[in-house]
Amino acid sequence: MKLQLKKIGNSTGLILPKELLARLNLEQGDEVIVSEGPEGFSVTRSTDETMEMGLEIARKAMKTYRNALKELAK
Repeated sequence: MKLQLKKIGNSTGLILPKELLARLNLEQGDEVIVSEGPEGFSVTRSTDETMEMGLEIARKAMKTYRNALKELAK
């Protein structure tokens, strides 16, 4: 499916057709996460669970690399 970016006010937006919204199980007002991987970009629905999982990964990384982060902060 080929989509075109559109100017919306002072921003640029991507209008998703109704059929695509249905396939992605999204509706107006939903928040999404766009991530890039080796295969390209993916769009997924943002949930509190997704955010919490990301925060947990960040906490573990900060704990593991605490000394290195301190040095970098100097």
